Amino acid sequence: HLVESGGGLVQPGDSLRLACTASGRTFTNAAMAWFRQTSGKEREFVAALSRLARNTYYAESVKGRFTVSGDNDENIRYLQMNSLKPEDTAVYYCAAEAGAPSGPRDVDTSYNYWGQGTQVTVSS
Repeated sequence: HLVESGGGLVQPGDSLRLACTASGRTFTNAAMAWFRQTSGKEREFVAALSRLARNTYYAESVKGRFTVSGDNDENIRYLQMNSLKPEDTAVYYCAAEAGAPSGPRDVDTSYNYWGQGTQVTVSS
């Protein structure tokens, strides 16, 4: 069971940090990812963190602005979002899969565990 938090309404250029916690499971040996979705569109890959939080991967649209990280002791994963743009507005989801993703890490069907999502709105 994954739970996202940290979403909200911010202005362009602001920052937000999303958190994803896991209950009943540990992230340590799980690959995880962040996806986002806007109304009428397919879920879009944002960033991924390999098991043991060793490696990070980013969509081109967020590279240099977003940072994914993890705290294995606290069993939590973060998405730090800086220099937010209106086009970053979406519902953000965290996803996880034991070990490695079952498919490409930037494809949502590669993950079996999902949170309920948290809304991020960037608007002036």
